[in-house]
Amino acid sequence: MFINIAFRNIFRQKRRSILTGLSISAGYVLFTLTLSLIEGSYSNMIKLFTESHIGHIQIHSDDYLTRPKIYKSINDKSKIEQTLSADKRVISFTPRAYSPALSFSDEKTGPVQLIGIDPEKEPTVSRLREKITEGNFFNNSQDAGDKVHALISKGLAIKLDLEINDEFVLIGQGADGSIANDIFIVSGTVGSKSSPDKTSVYVPLTTMQAFLSLDNNVHEYALLIGDISQAQIVSQNLQSELSDFVVSPWQVVEEVFFKSMEADKQGNWVFLALVMIIVCIGVLNTIFMSVLERTREFGVMRAIGFRAVGLVTLIFTETILLTLLSLFLGILVALPLVLWFSEVGYMFPEPMDMGGIEFQHLKGELSLKVLFVPMGIVFLFATLTSALPAIRASRLTPVDALGRF
Repeated sequence: MFINIAFRNIFRQKRRSILTGLSISAGYVLFTLTLSLIEGSYSNMIKLFTESHIGHIQIHSDDYLTRPKIYKSINDKSKIEQTLSADKRVISFTPRAYSPALSFSDEKTGPVQLIGIDPEKEPTVSRLREKITEGNFFNNSQDAGDKVHALISKGLAIKLDLEINDEFVLIGQGADGSIANDIFIVSGTVGSKSSPDKTSVYVPLTTMQAFLSLDNNVHEYALLIGDISQAQIVSQNLQSELSDFVVSPWQVVEEVFFKSMEADKQGNWVFLALVMIIVCIGVLNTIFMSVLERTREFGVMRAIGFRAVGLVTLIFTETILLTLLSLFLGILVALPLVLWFSEVGYMFPEPMDMGGIEFQHLKGELSLKVLFVPMGIVFLFATLTSALPAIRASRLTPVDALGRF
Protein backbone atom coordinates (compact mmCIF):
# COMPACT_ATOMS: atom_id res chain seq x y z
CA MET A 1 0.00 0.00 0.00
CA PHE A 2 2.73 2.47 0.98
CA ILE A 3 4.64 1.78 -2.23
CA ASN A 4 1.58 2.51 -4.39
CA ILE A 5 0.78 5.72 -2.52
CA ALA A 6 4.44 6.76 -2.64
CA PHE A 7 4.64 6.22 -6.40
CA ARG A 8 1.48 8.28 -6.94
CA ASN A 9 2.82 11.11 -4.76
CA ILE A 10 6.14 11.13 -6.60
CA PHE A 11 4.50 11.47 -10.02
CA ARG A 12 1.87 13.90 -8.69
CA GLN A 13 4.59 16.26 -7.45
CA LYS A 14 6.53 16.26 -10.68
CA ARG A 15 8.38 19.54 -10.20
CA ARG A 16 9.46 18.76 -6.64
CA SER A 17 10.36 15.18 -7.50
CA ILE A 18 12.43 16.25 -10.50
CA LEU A 19 14.39 18.77 -8.41
CA THR A 20 15.08 16.21 -5.69
CA GLY A 21 15.97 13.49 -8.21
CA LEU A 22 18.35 15.74 -10.15
CA SER A 23 20.17 16.80 -6.98
CA ILE A 24 20.63 13.16 -5.96
CA SER A 25 21.70 12.10 -9.46
CA ALA A 26 24.13 15.02 -9.78
CA GLY A 27 25.62 14.23 -6.37
CA TYR A 28 26.10 10.59 -7.32
CA VAL A 29 27.70 11.43 -10.68
CA LEU A 30 30.06 13.98 -9.11
CA PHE A 31 30.93 11.61 -6.26
CA THR A 32 31.54 8.65 -8.62
CA LEU A 33 33.62 10.60 -11.12
CA THR A 34 35.74 12.17 -8.37
CA LEU A 35 36.33 8.82 -6.68
CA SER A 36 37.20 7.23 -10.03
CA LEU A 37 39.81 9.91 -10.78
CA ILE A 38 41.26 9.69 -7.26
CA GLU A 39 41.56 5.89 -7.35
CA GLY A 40 42.82 5.92 -10.94
CA SER A 41 45.44 8.58 -10.22
CA TYR A 42 46.82 6.73 -7.23
CA SER A 43 46.76 3.39 -9.05
CA ASN A 44 48.68 4.97 -11.91
CA MET A 45 51.17 6.53 -9.51
CA ILE A 46 51.72 3.21 -7.74
CA LYS A 47 52.20 1.45 -11.07
CA LEU A 48 54.75 4.04 -12.22
CA PHE A 49 56.50 4.06 -8.86
CA THR A 50 56.82 0.29 -8.44
CA GLU A 51 57.68 -0.44 -12.06
CA SER A 52 60.23 2.36 -12.13
CA HIS A 53 62.68 0.30 -10.05
CA ILE A 54 61.51 -1.34 -6.83
CA GLY A 55 59.02 -3.87 -8.27
CA HIS A 56 55.92 -5.16 -6.49
CA ILE A 57 57.78 -7.45 -4.06
CA GLN A 58 61.41 -7.72 -2.97
CA ILE A 59 63.38 -10.57 -1.39
CA HIS A 60 66.44 -9.97 0.80
CA SER A 61 68.68 -11.79 3.22
CA ASP A 62 68.35 -11.04 6.93
CA ASP A 63 67.66 -7.31 7.62
CA TYR A 64 69.30 -6.01 4.46
CA LEU A 65 66.26 -3.85 3.63
CA THR A 66 66.59 -1.72 6.79
CA ARG A 67 70.34 -2.08 7.38
CA PRO A 68 72.06 -2.77 4.05
CA LYS A 69 75.56 -4.23 4.25
CA ILE A 70 77.57 -5.66 1.38
CA TYR A 71 78.08 -8.99 3.16
CA LYS A 72 74.32 -9.54 3.74
CA SER A 73 73.91 -11.27 0.43
CA ILE A 74 71.76 -14.09 -0.97
CA ASN A 75 73.85 -17.13 -1.77
CA ASP A 76 71.07 -19.69 -2.37
CA LYS A 77 69.76 -18.24 -5.62
CA SER A 78 68.50 -21.55 -6.99
CA LYS A 79 65.88 -22.00 -4.25
CA ILE A 80 64.46 -18.51 -4.80
CA GLU A 81 64.41 -18.78 -8.58
CA GLN A 82 62.75 -22.21 -8.51
CA THR A 83 60.06 -20.95 -6.14
CA LEU A 84 59.38 -17.81 -8.19
CA SER A 85 59.34 -19.71 -11.48
CA ALA A 86 56.79 -22.19 -10.10
CA ASP A 87 54.42 -19.46 -8.85
CA LYS A 88 51.99 -18.51 -11.62
CA ARG A 89 51.21 -15.20 -9.90
CA VAL A 90 54.77 -14.00 -10.53
CA ILE A 91 55.18 -12.46 -13.99
CA SER A 92 58.91 -11.78 -13.88
CA PHE A 93 61.83 -11.36 -11.47
CA THR A 94 65.41 -10.14 -11.54
CA PRO A 95 68.45 -10.28 -9.20
CA ARG A 96 70.37 -7.17 -8.19
CA ALA A 97 73.45 -6.18 -6.22
CA TYR A 98 74.19 -2.85 -4.55
CA SER A 99 77.19 -1.00 -3.16
CA PRO A 100 78.25 2.59 -2.48
CA ALA A 101 81.32 3.77 -4.36
CA LEU A 102 83.31 6.86 -5.34
CA SER A 103 83.39 8.02 -8.94
CA PHE A 104 86.19 9.98 -10.61
CA SER A 105 86.26 11.75 -13.95
CA ASP A 106 89.13 13.87 -15.29
CA GLU A 107 88.54 16.76 -12.92
CA LYS A 108 85.56 15.91 -10.71
CA THR A 109 84.55 13.30 -8.16
CA GLY A 110 81.43 12.28 -6.25
CA PRO A 111 79.70 9.46 -4.33
CA VAL A 112 77.51 7.05 -6.29
CA GLN A 113 75.16 4.14 -5.69
CA LEU A 114 76.46 1.23 -7.76
CA ILE A 115 73.72 -1.16 -8.93
CA GLY A 116 74.39 -4.47 -10.60
CA ILE A 117 71.57 -5.69 -12.84
CA ASP A 118 70.87 -8.59 -15.18
CA PRO A 119 70.72 -6.99 -18.65
CA GLU A 120 68.18 -9.56 -19.84
CA LYS A 121 65.87 -9.81 -16.82
CA GLU A 122 65.94 -6.22 -15.57
CA PRO A 123 63.82 -4.78 -18.44
CA THR A 124 61.07 -7.32 -17.60
CA VAL A 125 60.71 -5.87 -14.09
CA SER A 126 61.63 -2.18 -14.28
CA ARG A 127 61.44 0.66 -16.79
CA LEU A 128 65.21 1.17 -16.84
CA ARG A 129 65.50 0.66 -20.61
CA GLU A 130 62.64 3.15 -21.20
CA LYS A 131 64.29 5.75 -18.94
CA ILE A 132 67.43 6.00 -21.08
CA THR A 133 67.54 9.51 -22.56
CA GLU A 134 70.92 9.31 -24.32
CA GLY A 135 73.03 6.42 -25.53
CA ASN A 136 72.05 2.76 -25.50
CA PHE A 137 71.16 0.00 -23.08
CA PHE A 138 74.17 -2.27 -22.53
CA ASN A 139 74.38 -6.01 -23.01
CA ASN A 140 76.63 -8.67 -21.54
CA SER A 141 78.31 -9.72 -24.78
CA GLN A 142 81.63 -7.94 -24.17
CA ASP A 143 85.15 -9.26 -24.39
CA ALA A 144 87.05 -9.72 -21.15
CA GLY A 145 89.62 -7.16 -22.18
CA ASP A 146 87.07 -4.46 -22.91
CA LYS A 147 86.29 -1.72 -20.46
CA VAL A 148 82.84 -2.28 -19.00
CA HIS A 149 79.99 -0.10 -20.20
CA ALA A 150 77.79 1.52 -17.55
CA LEU A 151 74.58 3.50 -17.41
CA ILE A 152 74.69 6.61 -15.25
CA SER A 153 71.97 8.99 -14.06
CA LYS A 154 71.66 12.29 -15.90
CA GLY A 155 72.37 14.17 -12.68
CA LEU A 156 75.66 12.31 -12.21
CA ALA A 157 76.63 12.91 -15.84
CA ILE A 158 76.15 16.64 -15.32
CA LYS A 159 78.02 16.61 -12.00
CA LEU A 160 81.03 14.73 -13.39
CA ASP A 161 80.82 16.44 -16.80
CA LEU A 162 80.57 13.11 -18.61
CA GLU A 163 79.21 12.35 -22.06
CA ILE A 164 78.52 9.15 -23.99
CA ASN A 165 81.70 7.00 -24.41
CA ASP A 166 83.60 9.02 -21.78
CA GLU A 167 85.63 7.05 -19.24
CA PHE A 168 85.33 7.31 -15.47
CA VAL A 169 86.73 5.40 -12.49
CA LEU A 170 84.85 3.70 -9.67
CA ILE A 171 86.45 2.85 -6.33
CA GLY A 172 84.73 0.85 -3.62
CA GLN A 173 85.19 -1.91 -1.07
CA GLY A 174 84.77 -5.59 -1.89
CA ALA A 175 82.81 -8.08 0.20
CA ASP A 176 86.12 -9.66 1.30
CA GLY A 177 87.53 -6.32 2.50
CA SER A 178 89.64 -5.69 -0.60
CA ILE A 179 89.75 -2.42 -2.54
CA ALA A 180 87.62 -2.54 -5.66
CA ASN A 181 88.48 -0.24 -8.57
CA ASP A 182 87.99 -0.26 -12.31
CA ILE A 183 87.54 1.93 -15.37
CA PHE A 184 84.08 2.18 -16.95
CA ILE A 185 82.69 3.76 -20.13
CA VAL A 186 79.43 5.70 -20.23
CA SER A 187 77.03 3.68 -22.38
CA GLY A 188 73.97 5.84 -21.72
CA THR A 189 72.30 8.27 -19.34
CA VAL A 190 69.17 7.52 -17.33
CA GLY A 191 66.41 9.99 -16.51
CA SER A 192 66.61 13.78 -16.67
CA LYS A 193 68.39 16.44 -14.65
CA SER A 194 65.21 16.92 -12.57
CA SER A 195 64.94 13.22 -11.65
CA PRO A 196 65.39 12.55 -7.93
CA ASP A 197 67.83 9.71 -8.69
CA LYS A 198 71.07 11.64 -9.28
CA THR A 199 73.79 9.23 -8.13
CA SER A 200 72.99 5.83 -9.66
CA VAL A 201 75.42 3.83 -11.79
CA TYR A 202 74.15 0.62 -13.42
CA VAL A 203 76.54 -2.12 -14.50
CA PRO A 204 76.01 -5.74 -15.59
CA LEU A 205 75.49 -8.08 -12.63
CA THR A 206 78.42 -10.37 -13.51
CA THR A 207 80.72 -7.34 -13.62
CA MET A 208 79.36 -6.13 -10.29
CA GLN A 209 79.97 -9.52 -8.67
CA ALA A 210 83.55 -9.60 -9.91
CA PHE A 211 84.10 -5.95 -8.94
CA LEU A 212 82.93 -6.53 -5.34
CA SER A 213 84.22 -10.11 -4.95
CA LEU A 214 80.66 -11.32 -4.39
CA ASP A 215 81.19 -14.65 -6.14
CA ASN A 216 77.71 -15.55 -7.46
CA ASN A 217 75.80 -13.81 -4.66
CA VAL A 218 73.26 -10.99 -4.97
CA HIS A 219 71.58 -8.62 -2.51
CA GLU A 220 68.03 -8.53 -3.80
CA TYR A 221 65.38 -10.12 -5.96
CA ALA A 222 62.70 -7.78 -7.34
CA LEU A 223 59.58 -9.24 -8.92
CA LEU A 224 56.35 -8.22 -10.61
CA ILE A 225 53.06 -10.01 -10.02
CA GLY A 226 49.88 -10.09 -12.09
CA ASP A 227 47.75 -8.12 -9.61
CA ILE A 228 49.56 -5.45 -7.60
CA SER A 229 46.64 -5.23 -5.15
CA GLN A 230 47.57 -8.76 -4.03
CA ALA A 231 51.19 -7.81 -3.24
CA GLN A 232 50.83 -8.26 0.52
CA ILE A 233 49.03 -11.60 0.21
CA VAL A 234 51.51 -12.97 -2.34
CA SER A 235 54.47 -11.82 -0.22
CA GLN A 236 53.04 -13.62 2.81
CA ASN A 237 52.64 -16.81 0.78
CA LEU A 238 56.18 -16.55 -0.58
CA GLN A 239 57.48 -15.85 2.91
CA SER A 240 56.16 -19.21 4.11
CA GLU A 241 57.97 -20.95 1.24
CA LEU A 242 61.18 -18.91 1.59
CA SER A 243 61.49 -18.85 5.36
CA ASP A 244 65.27 -18.35 5.19
CA PHE A 245 64.79 -14.97 3.54
CA VAL A 246 62.77 -11.79 4.09
CA VAL A 247 59.97 -11.20 1.57
CA SER A 248 58.58 -7.65 1.56
CA PRO A 249 55.75 -6.09 -0.48
CA TRP A 250 56.25 -2.63 -1.94
CA GLN A 251 54.22 -1.14 0.94
CA VAL A 252 57.04 -2.20 3.29
CA VAL A 253 59.93 -1.47 0.92
CA GLU A 254 58.72 2.11 0.43
CA GLU A 255 56.85 2.59 3.70
CA VAL A 256 57.19 6.39 3.76
CA PHE A 257 55.76 6.75 0.26
CA PHE A 258 52.91 4.36 1.08
CA LYS A 259 51.94 6.14 4.29
CA SER A 260 52.10 9.60 2.73
CA MET A 261 49.95 8.39 -0.16
CA GLU A 262 47.38 6.86 2.22
CA ALA A 263 47.25 10.10 4.21
CA ASP A 264 46.71 12.07 1.00
CA LYS A 265 43.90 9.71 -0.05
CA GLN A 266 42.18 10.20 3.31
CA GLY A 267 42.40 13.95 2.83
CA ASN A 268 40.51 13.61 -0.45
CA TRP A 269 37.56 12.14 1.47
CA VAL A 270 37.11 15.58 3.06
CA PHE A 271 36.29 16.96 -0.39
CA LEU A 272 33.93 14.05 -1.04
CA ALA A 273 32.23 14.70 2.30
CA LEU A 274 31.66 18.32 1.28
CA VAL A 275 30.05 17.09 -1.94
CA MET A 276 27.70 14.89 0.08
CA ILE A 277 26.82 17.74 2.44
CA ILE A 278 25.80 19.87 -0.54
CA VAL A 279 23.68 17.01 -1.89
CA CYS A 280 22.08 16.46 1.53
CA ILE A 281 21.22 20.15 1.88
CA GLY A 282 19.52 20.08 -1.52
CA VAL A 283 17.59 16.90 -0.72
CA LEU A 284 16.63 18.15 2.75
CA ASN A 285 15.35 21.43 1.31
CA THR A 286 13.19 19.80 -1.36
CA ILE A 287 11.74 17.22 1.03
CA PHE A 288 11.01 19.89 3.65
CA MET A 289 9.24 22.02 1.06
CA SER A 290 7.26 18.98 -0.04
CA VAL A 291 6.16 18.32 3.54
CA LEU A 292 5.19 21.95 4.08
CA GLU A 293 3.15 22.06 0.86
CA ARG A 294 1.34 18.87 1.85
CA THR A 295 0.51 19.94 5.41
CA ARG A 296 -3.24 20.03 4.71
CA GLU A 297 -3.02 16.63 2.97
CA PHE A 298 -1.27 15.13 6.00
CA GLY A 299 -3.90 16.71 8.25
CA VAL A 300 -6.70 15.03 6.29
CA MET A 301 -4.85 11.72 6.43
CA ARG A 302 -4.49 12.02 10.21
CA ALA A 303 -8.17 12.98 10.53
CA ILE A 304 -9.34 9.81 8.76
CA GLY A 305 -7.22 7.65 11.03
CA PHE A 306 -3.76 7.57 9.46
CA ARG A 307 -1.28 7.03 12.29
CA ALA A 308 1.90 9.03 12.83
CA VAL A 309 4.11 6.01 12.14
CA GLY A 310 2.26 5.61 8.84
CA LEU A 311 3.22 9.15 7.78
CA VAL A 312 6.87 8.50 8.67
CA THR A 313 6.82 5.26 6.69
CA LEU A 314 5.18 6.99 3.72
CA ILE A 315 7.76 9.79 3.57
CA PHE A 316 10.62 7.31 3.97
CA THR A 317 9.15 5.13 1.22
CA GLU A 318 8.80 8.10 -1.12
CA THR A 319 12.40 9.15 -0.45
CA ILE A 320 13.75 5.61 -0.96
CA LEU A 321 11.88 5.12 -4.23
CA LEU A 322 12.90 8.54 -5.52
CA THR A 323 16.51 7.90 -4.48
CA LEU A 324 16.59 4.54 -6.27
CA LEU A 325 15.17 6.09 -9.45
CA SER A 326 17.70 8.95 -9.21
CA LEU A 327 20.62 6.55 -8.67
CA PHE A 328 19.52 4.53 -11.69
CA LEU A 329 19.59 7.72 -13.77
CA GLY A 330 22.90 8.68 -12.18
CA ILE A 331 24.62 5.41 -13.07
CA LEU A 332 23.43 5.74 -16.67
CA VAL A 333 25.19 9.12 -16.82
CA ALA A 334 28.25 8.24 -14.70
CA LEU A 335 29.15 4.92 -16.32
CA PRO A 336 30.09 6.34 -19.77
CA LEU A 337 32.09 9.14 -18.14
CA VAL A 338 34.02 6.77 -15.86
CA LEU A 339 34.58 4.36 -18.76
CA TRP A 340 35.98 7.16 -20.93
CA PHE A 341 38.33 8.39 -18.22
CA SER A 342 39.50 4.85 -17.42
CA GLU A 343 40.21 3.99 -21.08
CA VAL A 344 41.25 7.34 -22.59
CA GLY A 345 41.80 9.80 -19.76
CA TYR A 346 43.23 13.30 -20.02
CA MET A 347 46.78 14.26 -20.94
CA PHE A 348 48.19 17.32 -19.12
CA PRO A 349 50.12 19.80 -21.31
CA GLU A 350 53.12 19.51 -18.98
CA PRO A 351 54.04 16.63 -16.63
CA MET A 352 53.58 17.14 -12.91
CA ASP A 353 56.13 15.94 -10.38
CA MET A 354 54.48 14.01 -7.53
CA GLY A 355 56.94 12.55 -5.03
CA GLY A 356 59.67 12.33 -7.66
CA ILE A 357 57.39 10.70 -10.24
CA GLU A 358 56.53 12.52 -13.43
CA PHE A 359 52.76 12.29 -13.75
CA GLN A 360 51.16 13.52 -16.95
CA HIS A 361 48.31 11.17 -17.93
CA LEU A 362 45.21 11.48 -15.76
CA LYS A 363 43.15 8.28 -15.93
CA GLY A 364 40.22 7.07 -13.86
CA GLU A 365 39.44 3.63 -12.53
CA LEU A 366 36.38 1.55 -13.34
CA SER A 367 35.59 -0.89 -10.54
CA LEU A 368 32.74 -2.08 -8.34
CA LYS A 369 34.10 0.13 -5.55
CA VAL A 370 33.94 3.24 -7.73
CA LEU A 371 30.35 2.55 -8.81
CA PHE A 372 28.73 1.13 -5.69
CA VAL A 373 30.46 2.84 -2.75
CA PRO A 374 29.09 6.27 -3.83
CA MET A 375 25.74 4.63 -4.49
CA GLY A 376 25.56 3.24 -0.97
CA ILE A 377 26.69 6.51 0.62
CA VAL A 378 24.28 8.65 -1.41
CA PHE A 379 21.40 6.27 -0.65
CA LEU A 380 22.21 6.32 3.07
CA PHE A 381 22.53 10.11 3.24
CA ALA A 382 19.40 10.74 1.20
CA THR A 383 17.39 8.35 3.37
CA LEU A 384 18.68 9.83 6.63
CA THR A 385 17.98 13.32 5.33
CA SER A 386 14.26 12.51 5.09
CA ALA A 387 14.13 11.69 8.83
CA LEU A 388 13.71 15.30 10.00
CA PRO A 389 10.81 16.18 7.66
CA ALA A 390 9.18 12.81 8.41
CA ILE A 391 9.34 13.42 12.18
CA ARG A 392 7.89 16.90 11.72
CA ALA A 393 5.00 15.53 9.66
CA SER A 394 4.31 12.81 12.25
CA ARG A 395 3.88 15.43 14.97
CA LEU A 396 1.14 17.30 13.12
CA THR A 397 -2.35 17.10 14.60
CA PRO A 398 -5.44 17.29 12.33
CA VAL A 399 -6.54 20.52 14.03
CA ASP A 400 -3.16 22.23 13.54
CA ALA A 401 -2.73 20.97 9.98
CA LEU A 402 -6.21 21.88 8.78
CA GLY A 403 -6.33 25.08 10.79
CA ARG A 404 -3.54 26.61 8.75
CA PHE A 405 -5.70 26.93 5.65
